Amino acid sequence: MPVRQLAPRDLDAWVEMRRALWPDEDATELAGEAAKFLSAGTALTLVAVFVSDSGEGHLSGFVEVGLREYADGCSNSPVPFIEGWYVAPSSRRTGVGRALISAAEAWSLSQGYTELASDALLENRQSEVAHKALGFEEVERAIRFRKALR
Repeated sequence: MPVRQLAPRDLDAWVEMRRALWPDEDATELAGEAAKFLSAGTALTLVAVFVSDSGEGHLSGFVEVGLREYADGCSNSPVPFIEGWYVAPSSRRTGVGRALISAAEAWSLSQGYTELASDALLENRQSEVAHKALGFEEVERAIRFRKALR
């Protein structure tokens, strides 16, 4: 499964996969971030996006890499961070996820970084298992709280 850097022709497919990964997020905002990244090379903290291209313009997954000033368990700053990682259901357990993370690792190493960080929601067992299978080590568990103020 070929993995390559995101190209402008991938915008619609990438946005569709972003909406599948984050269904509760505003679709217009997800599309706007994607378009901004493709036009300017940045959106929020994204610095690189890789896609799995199964041929004929069909994408089966993506990984978005950002840079964060801090990531739990990491000793360097900034640190490349997996901001989004998605594999289409029909392509799961076929090596696509591994190939995408390998691309993120190779990019990070080529930029001089020595660590790669990521996270998953506590209830997302599938993501936890996938991360651990690819060599990520768990460094912390957390429940974050919020309180709205007037």
